[in-house]
Amino acid sequence: MSLISSILSNPIEYLKGVGPQRGELLRKEINLHSFRDLLEYYPFRYVDRTKVDKIRHLSGMEDFVQIRGRIVHMEVVGEKRGKRLVATLQDETGKIDLVWFQGWQWMQKSLRENTGYLVFGRLSQFNGILQMAHPEMDLLTGETATGKQHLEPVYYTTEKLKARGLTAKAIGKLTRNLLEQLQLAEIRENIPAPVLQQFRLMPRAQAFFKIHLPATEEEAKQAQRRLKFEELFLAQIRICRLKIRRHKASHGFVFNAVGNVFNSFYNDHLPFPLTGAQKRVLKEIRKDTTTGRQMNRLLQGDVGSGKTMVALLTLLMAIDNGFQGCLMAPTEILAQQHFKGISELLKDMPVKVALLTGNIKGKARKEILTGTADGSIHILIGTHALLEKEVQFHHLGMAIVDEQHRFGVAQRARLWEKNSTPPHILVMTATPIPRTLAMTVYGDLDVSVIDEMPPGRKPITTVHRTEYQRPQVMDFIKEEIRKGRQAYIVYPLIEESANMDYENLTKGYEEVKAFFPEPKYWISMVHGRQPSEQREVNMQRFITNDTQIMVATTVIEVGVNVPNASVMVIESTERFGLSQLHQLRGRVGRGAEQSYCILMTGNKIGKDSQERVKVMVQTNNGFVISEKDMELRGPGDIEGTRQSGLLDLKLADIVQDRAMLQAARDSAETILEADPDLELPENKPLHDFLATQRSKSAWSKIS
Repeated sequence: MSLISSILSNPIEYLKGVGPQRGELLRKEINLHSFRDLLEYYPFRYVDRTKVDKIRHLSGMEDFVQIRGRIVHMEVVGEKRGKRLVATLQDETGKIDLVWFQGWQWMQKSLRENTGYLVFGRLSQFNGILQMAHPEMDLLTGETATGKQHLEPVYYTTEKLKARGLTAKAIGKLTRNLLEQLQLAEIRENIPAPVLQQFRLMPRAQAFFKIHLPATEEEAKQAQRRLKFEELFLAQIRICRLKIRRHKASHGFVFNAVGNVFNSFYNDHLPFPLTGAQKRVLKEIRKDTTTGRQMNRLLQGDVGSGKTMVALLTLLMAIDNGFQGCLMAPTEILAQQHFKGISELLKDMPVKVALLTGNIKGKARKEILTGTADGSIHILIGTHALLEKEVQFHHLGMAIVDEQHRFGVAQRARLWEKNSTPPHILVMTATPIPRTLAMTVYGDLDVSVIDEMPPGRKPITTVHRTEYQRPQVMDFIKEEIRKGRQAYIVYPLIEESANMDYENLTKGYEEVKAFFPEPKYWISMVHGRQPSEQREVNMQRFITNDTQIMVATTVIEVGVNVPNASVMVIESTERFGLSQLHQLRGRVGRGAEQSYCILMTGNKIGKDSQERVKVMVQTNNGFVISEKDMELRGPGDIEGTRQSGLLDLKLADIVQDRAMLQAARDSAETILEADPDLELPENKPLHDFLATQRSKSAWSKIS
C-alpha cells in the first residue's frame, strides 16, 4: 500500500482540528469516515476572494464583496437586545459601516481602531446607506494585502455541525490541513496517459488540490471536469469488465435451429407483419442463443410496441431446440392477459401453454406441476408462483420476465436455478429507460430496444383540462360511449388524506355515477384493496364491455388490454410522475380507433406539474418522456434504480454530463477490447488502482 493510500484510510478523528467528538458528528451528519471521504467532500460553490473592490465603486447591486481598509471608528449603539457594534471602515475612496448584532462583545475586543483589515461579506442597505453585517475579518498582512490568492470554497454543512463550530469555513480549514499532509505524499494517477491526453485532463493530484483551492474559476472548472470524468470512467470500466467476465464465464444452451414450430407460426399464424425493430431484436436474440454463452438481455419497448410478440417468438425458438420456456409477470392480471393472448395465438399449433398463479389450487395445480416436470407443458406462464420449489421443469431453456423492475434480483435468480445450466434470460420493461441510465445501471447487460410502433396504430391525442372544464370532459366521454367505445377514469388516492384536497376514489366513483346514471351507463370500480376475486370480476366486466367506464387507481397501470377503450382520464394529474402518466396513457390506443388521454388538474398547478403536463401533451415517445422525467426528478428517483448502488456519484450528473458519460463509456470499451485484463504498461495505473478498491457488486446483474 502506498503512503497516500495509508494516509487516506486514516479515521477522520485523527486529522488535526477534528478529534473523537467532532469525528463522530462528521460521520453521522455528512458521512465523513476517513481522510479520503474529506478529500472527496467537494465544495458546492466558490466565492471569489481574489478581487478587492473600492468602497466608492460599490453600487449595492453586488452580492458578496471584498474590500480593504482601516477601521477609523468603533462604537456600540442601541439598548438592551437592540445593542450592536458598528465599525467604520475607510479606504482611499470612501467609508462603509460594518455591523455585528450577535457576538458583538467578542468582536469589540478583537478589532482594533487604526488597523488595516481585509473584509469580506454580503452587502445590505439600511436607510439607503450601504453596510455589511457580520463580515469576515482578516488582519491586513503581506499575504492579504492584495486579497486572497484563491477562490474560497464553500462546503455544505448542517445546523448540528455549525453548533460544534464546524461551519463551511471550518470544514474548508480541515480540508486545507489534509492537503498540507498530502503534499508530503504522492497521489497516484489512475487514468491511462493516452486517455488523459485525448481529453486534455488535469493530472489527478493537481485536480484534488485545485478543486479545493482554485486560483481561478477556470482552474475549478478543469479540476471538476477531471474528477467527474474519473468517476464516470471508473464506473464504466467496472461495468464493462463485469460484462466481459460474464461472457467468458457463462455457459448457455446452444439453440442450433430455427425449426418447424417457429417457422410454422411465423409463416401461417402471425396476425400482423413484424416491424423492422422487432425483426432486429429477434436477430440479436437469435445470435445470443447460438454462442454457447448464457443470454442476458434487457428488452426495452414503449407501451404497445410489440414486446409480447418478440417474447412469444423467442419461446418458440426454445421449443424448436427441445427446451421449455417460461414467462413470469408481476401481477395475476398481467399473467392471465399473457396466457389468454398467447394461447389464442397458438391455438392451432402443437404447443401446450399453461398458467400458474397463487389462485390455481388442487387438481388443476397438480396437473400443471406434473406437465411442467415431464415436459408435456412447453410454455408456463405465471406470477411469483413460478418461483416456488415445487415448480420443477423438465428442461428449461428460456426464462422471460415481464416488467422486470417489479421483481427483486434475488427473486429473479430463483428462476435461473430451475435448471442445472441456467436458461437464457430475457427481461422486458415497458418503462423506457433513459439511455444514460441504461449505460450505468444496466451497463453490464446486452440491451435491445424496440423503437418502432406497429403499423396502423394512431398516436394518442393528449389534452390538458382543468376542473372548470369537467362538464365538457364528461360530455366527450358520453359521445365516445355512444360510438361504442369505453373509458378509464384513474384517481391517485383510495382514502381521504387530511393533508390533500384531492378527490379520493370513492368520492370520484359517486361523482362519475352522477354524470353517468344507471341503467343507461354501467361502471366498474377497481383498486388494489379489493379482494382479488371482486377485482377480477369488475375487470372482466369492463373487458367484455358489460361496463362502459372503469373508475380505478393505478392498479391498471400494467396489465389491462382492452382495445375498445378509447379514453383515458387521469384525475389530479399533478400527483403523478411522467413515466407513470405515460404508462397509464398506454392503456388506450390499442385498437384501430383514435384514442384520447385527458389530463385533469386543479385550476392552478405548480411549475413542475406544468412542465410534466406540457411534455405529455407534446409527445407520445416514451424515451423522450423518460429523459425528461430523469431531468425533472433526478436519476435516483427513477423506478427500479434507487437501489442500484451506482448513482451515488459525488460530482458527475448523468443527466447534465451525458456527453462525458458517453465519452467515458467509449474509452472504457476501447481499452478493455484491446486489453481485457489491463496488462499493458499504459494501463498499469488503472489496474493497480482498481486492485486497491473494494470489489464492486454487479449492480444490475440478472443471473
